[in-house]
Amino acid sequence: MNGNRFGRLFQVTTFGESHGEAMGCTVSGCPAGLKLSEDDVQADLDRRKPGQSMITTSRGEPDAVSIRSGLQDGYTTGTPIGMVIRNKDARSGKYEPFITAPRPSHGDFTYSAKFGTRNWGGGGRSSARETVNWVAAGAIAKKLLALEGIELKAHVNQIGGIEAPEVSFEELLEHSEENDVRCAHPETAARMQELIEEYQAAGDSIGGSVYFEARGVPVGLGAPRFDSLSARLGQAMMAIPATTAFEFGLGREAREYAGSERNDDWEFGPDGDPKPVENDHGGVQGGISTGEPIYGEVTIHAPTSIPSEQRTVDWETGEVIDDAQVIGRHDPVLPPRGVPVVEAMLALTLVDFMLLAGRINPDRVDGRPGEYDTDYHPSNPRHDR
Repeated sequence: MNGNRFGRLFQVTTFGESHGEAMGCTVSGCPAGLKLSEDDVQADLDRRKPGQSMITTSRGEPDAVSIRSGLQDGYTTGTPIGMVIRNKDARSGKYEPFITAPRPSHGDFTYSAKFGTRNWGGGGRSSARETVNWVAAGAIAKKLLALEGIELKAHVNQIGGIEAPEVSFEELLEHSEENDVRCAHPETAARMQELIEEYQAAGDSIGGSVYFEARGVPVGLGAPRFDSLSARLGQAMMAIPATTAFEFGLGREAREYAGSERNDDWEFGPDGDPKPVENDHGGVQGGISTGEPIYGEVTIHAPTSIPSEQRTVDWETGEVIDDAQVIGRHDPVLPPRGVPVVEAMLALTLVDFMLLAGRINPDRVDGRPGEYDTDYHPSNPRHDR
């Protein structure tokens, strides 16, 4: 089975199944000398973990990360960073009815048809639980980007038919973690919560979307055509389970604009370099970053695991099952826990392009917490920390 690696220079290779012993990943390409701890990674894992509110699955996973390699005395060594997250609360019994009867709109049949077998407990490798690895790797990518002045954030901007108004980047940073929905507009978040609870009470689920934004991205990341920043970012976001659409800039609304309306005029910025007057292109022109904020949206469909009766077929017995129920511990909505996943994939994409462009500078030491320290050498006993 291929497709378990992401990135060119900053590479993430993942392993694990939903109800297996553990999840985990290996991160290759992180420069030596970055101050890193398990707490740095755990902070983002806690935002993604199950059981954090009444509108998430009740599966009781602490998602505690253990860094097994790539660190010496709290600093990266430049070798692969290995991370493991143990599964503590897997209950596979409720999935036994679906070993040869695929759950509606899941990957059960396609996985079995392709590989001839599958790990059926909790969806196995096709489960969204696998994104715990992406978030762990993304936490490292975020630290590297922060050292270069790049900051990013996401929030839930729509659930069902309820859409939040535009918010500033400062509001994203300040308010998106203040409520269970992770919407940076508090009044809209309350309405979203009510809607989610209605679907949850009815044994159903609902979809939504996540808005993301990155500030401080330099000019020149990406390349035309197949290595364009928007194309690679689209690949990253569409890899997120349950994603059905990716947009950047005006997105789908661009089809309603005339060229004279969408085109960005140019002006000179404070540094004397050209900059677009507006940013309807979402920070990317010709597949290359413009230096303006990169922003977009990811649409995530309603969770497919619902207790309502649905129809399936058993390919082993030939039986048609009209009252199949997926009984278990499942989210009634995905975007709230999808926020850190979207942020992780944004960070992983940007840090990879930064390394490809030679824009990650491991030689800069200015005393900031978490900064690279090239004077530090783990094997030097005289180095006094």
